[in-house]
Amino acid sequence: MKALFINGSPRKKFNTAQMLESAMKGAADAGAETEWINLYDYEFTGCRSCFACKIKNSKTNGLCAIRDSIRPVLEKAKNADVIVFGSPVYYGYPTGQLRNFVERLLFPLDTYLVDENGNRVKVRNKVVPTGLIYTMNCPEWLMEKVDYPKLLGFTGEEIGRLCGYNEVLYSCDTYQFTDYARYDVNMFPEEAKRKTLEEQFPIDLENAYNLGVKLVNMARENQ
Repeated sequence: MKALFINGSPRKKFNTAQMLESAMKGAADAGAETEWINLYDYEFTGCRSCFACKIKNSKTNGLCAIRDSIRPVLEKAKNADVIVFGSPVYYGYPTGQLRNFVERLLFPLDTYLVDENGNRVKVRNKVVPTGLIYTMNCPEWLMEKVDYPKLLGFTGEEIGRLCGYNEVLYSCDTYQFTDYARYDVNMFPEEAKRKTLEEQFPIDLENAYNLGVKLVNMARENQ
């Protein structure tokens, strides 16, 4: 049972990473072999629209044909039993690095073919339970007001369509700096942010842990 954890944040030791680490611990405690990937360690682009994965009798077999530094990671994701993606939210969307990775992972798994009922044909029918963890500066009430669940949810829907299952987890109103005194910021009082960090973030971490356990148990049931 292999579980892959994809950090789409440029920060390796902050909110997104902590949420992913908690999910990874849950997966490990549930019996999975876990692996951690920092996407910002790799130089790569998104899909280049070469359509090599759509050529008749393609030999790519659900794997992006571009041979660059991220290809081994894509191969690991293609063969994983569980995948958890994590990203901070920048201007209403996940980081460009995570988007690039998702494009490269999903497009070769998708097709332009439909069956007799008009449903899209997938390259493979294996169910790979996935999670998508978002961390963000804005509070939960504002997230709802600006339709973040709809904007951010679409990525999860597409991952779920091609992998068989996706669950989205949000961590809102997150702490942004280790030292607020160093930065020009007065929109977000440090006292309020620290209160959320101390009272809500531990709950978010527990939810991430439980997600890791849940996805591994789902994968085991589907084997």
